[in-house]
Amino acid sequence: MKQQPHAVVIGGGIGGLTAAIGLYESGWSVTVLERAASLEPVGAGIGLAPNSQRALDVLGLGDRVRALASWQGQGGMRARNGRWLVRTSAAEAERTYGGTLVMLHRATLVDLLVSALPDEALRTGTRAWLRDPGSADRRAVVATDAPDTTGATGKGDIEADLVVGADGINSAVRTALFPTHPGPVYAGFTAWRFVVPTPVRPFVPHETWGRGGVWGTHPLKDGRVYAYATARLPEGGRAPDGEKAELRRRFADWHDPIPALIDAAGPEDILRNDVRYLATPLAAYHRGRVALVGDAAHAMTPSLGQGGNQAIEDGVVLAHHLAPGGDLAAGLAAYSAARLPRTTEIVGRAARASRLTHLTSTPLIAVRDALISTAARLGPDLILRGFASIADWRPPQAPYAAGTATGTSARPARGTGREPAQR
Repeated sequence: MKQQPHAVVIGGGIGGLTAAIGLYESGWSVTVLERAASLEPVGAGIGLAPNSQRALDVLGLGDRVRALASWQGQGGMRARNGRWLVRTSAAEAERTYGGTLVMLHRATLVDLLVSALPDEALRTGTRAWLRDPGSADRRAVVATDAPDTTGATGKGDIEADLVVGADGINSAVRTALFPTHPGPVYAGFTAWRFVVPTPVRPFVPHETWGRGGVWGTHPLKDGRVYAYATARLPEGGRAPDGEKAELRRRFADWHDPIPALIDAAGPEDILRNDVRYLATPLAAYHRGRVALVGDAAHAMTPSLGQGGNQAIEDGVVLAHHLAPGGDLAAGLAAYSAARLPRTTEIVGRAARASRLTHLTSTPLIAVRDALISTAARLGPDLILRGFASIADWRPPQAPYAAGTATGTSARPARGTGREPAQR
């Protein structure tokens, strides 16, 4: 009897879990190694555009995501004083993209992804690194700090038919595969994120562009609000009196509900991270028996909200090209060929959008806002169409549509059947 092929995924984030589910449903035995003691994502939300929802539909998870998420069809872009630059609607988004954005807490999405894997597939608290990428006639080897395991070649070593590097922007797997690549660079701005209870006054989702910074406010289904902000700052800085005080200095005079949201956040709720990205594309997303997904392959600025979305696409496309028993080398090459052009183009677009949203020249800001407002008046979907080439992506697998525009899956998710809690 032919042995089931084994895939080891290094990293238990969104891209790694999606790849693991796709491979598991395709017939692979899967082990996910996560160095953190638990999969407890930081307190932040994630927006899933129609493209990643269609990828999740292939895994049978799209309906469950949409049931747990808040729909963000109404909203748009505002100026610092609250003036609307662009108003959007769910109907326009459906017409342009074939679907609309949904928002949920990252912890809720991770819970859902974990629920689609067997319990034994996930090993937390396990540091792992690539010892040998393998070749056509030699299995890859992943070293861990765990005791000897089945299939070990040494203390904590695991042989694998496939390794998926999903270990984030500072990926050690990427460095092992491409040691001369320059790695991530600073994008020129810092980001803050937090989740707080909804303020009393109602609002619609929006992103606000000001001088040298951005603010975004999105309601979650459970009654909380996900907020994020960015500002041009030197790399590596920290506010001496705390990040809440820094947000007040920079955004307290912006329109409602921004001041109320800052007031509602506790110091422990606010996350601050310098934004970095892979300005230099990789030559490929594979080498030997190893594939890279998510930020390990194509870390991007958050300006288009596509980082997690592209990681989900990666996982589904990788599984599509790597059927058990198939030609692994050809499948990995096909994966790189499918993903490299698309993600490289999105990384570039996100970087250009970041420069536009972080202008500091008052005349240039006035011109930018005027151009956006004029475009919106010329046609309500004109702004949306600029994002259409990203959001209208379809997965290579046969769709599991139930008649909706996004291709909602009618089949149940495979896995343990555990239902995720909304957190």
